Amino acid sequence: MSHGYFLYVKVMYSVGYAISITSITVATVTLCLFRRLHCTRNYIHIQLFLSFILRAALIFIRDAVLFSSDEHFHCDSYPASCKIATMFTNYCIMANYSWLLAEGHYLYSLVSVSLFSQKRHLWWYIVLGWGSPMAVITAWSSAKYIHENEGCWETRGHEGIWWILRAPVLLFIVVNLLFFLSIIKIVVAKLRTQDMNGNEFNQYKRLAKSTFLLVSLFGLHYILFAFLPHQVNDIWNFIELAFSSTQGFVVAVLYCFLNGEVQCEVLRRWRRWRQKQHLPGEARQHRSISIGAPTQVSFLTRGPPTRHSSLV
Repeated sequence: MSHGYFLYVKVMYSVGYAISITSITVATVTLCLFRRLHCTRNYIHIQLFLSFILRAALIFIRDAVLFSSDEHFHCDSYPASCKIATMFTNYCIMANYSWLLAEGHYLYSLVSVSLFSQKRHLWWYIVLGWGSPMAVITAWSSAKYIHENEGCWETRGHEGIWWILRAPVLLFIVVNLLFFLSIIKIVVAKLRTQDMNGNEFNQYKRLAKSTFLLVSLFGLHYILFAFLPHQVNDIWNFIELAFSSTQGFVVAVLYCFLNGEVQCEVLRRWRRWRQKQHLPGEARQHRSISIGAPTQVSFLTRGPPTRHSSLV
C-alpha cells in the first residue's frame, strides 16, 4: 500500500471518529442534563455512549503515538504506548457489544418480568458491561504478548489469538438476537390477550426498533468482516474503517436525537427559556400601565394570571 493511501484512509476515519465523538458527547450531555430523562434505560444508553467516546479518543491517542514521527509511520518500530492504546481500543469495541447486550437484556426484562429491581439490575449491567470485556482483553493481551508480540498488535497473523476477540462478540450478537425473538413472541402474546395498553406497546416498539437496528447493523458488520481474511483488499479495508468510525454517530442519532422523549424535553426547555426571555419586558409593560392608568389595574388582575405558565 502506498504512502498516499495510508494518509487518505487516516484522514477519512479521523473525520468519522471526530463526527462520532462530537455527536455522542452531545447525546451524553443531553441525557445527563435533563432530570426528567434520568432513568435506568437512559443510564444504560449513557454507558454505551461512554464506550464509544473512549473508543474514539483512544483511536486519536494511538495515531498520535504511532504517527508521531516518520520512523513510526513506516513501521520500523512500535512503542509500548501504541500497543497499550490498541489494547484499550479493542476493550472499548468489546464494551460496545457488551452494552448492546445489556440494552437487549434490559428490554427483555421489561417485557417478560412484571416486577424487577431496575436499580439492582443497573449495577449488574455495569459490572458485566465493563467487566466482561476486561476479562477478554486481558486474555487476548497475554496471548499477544507471549505468541505474537509484533508491531502495534493490530495484525491478525495468528487466527487463534484473534478468535479470543471474535468469539465473545459473536456470542453477544447471537444472544441479543435470541432476546429479540423472545421479546417479539412475548409482545405478540400480550397483545392477543389484551394485557398491554397502546402507550406501553408503542414505548416497547420504539425501544425495540432502535436496539434491534443497532444490533442488526453492528452484527452484520462484525460478522461480515470477522470471517474475511486479514489480507483484504484496499476497498474492503476502506469500507470497514468508514463504517467503524461512524458507528458512534449512528448510536447518538438512534438513541438520542430521534428519541421522542428527548425531543419533547428539549422542546419544553426551549419554550420555557423563550418564555423567561419575554416575561421581564411584559412585566415592565404591565407596571407602566398600572402607574399611568389606574383603571387598567383591575383589568389586569381579573385576567387569567397563569396564561404564560400554562405554556411550560
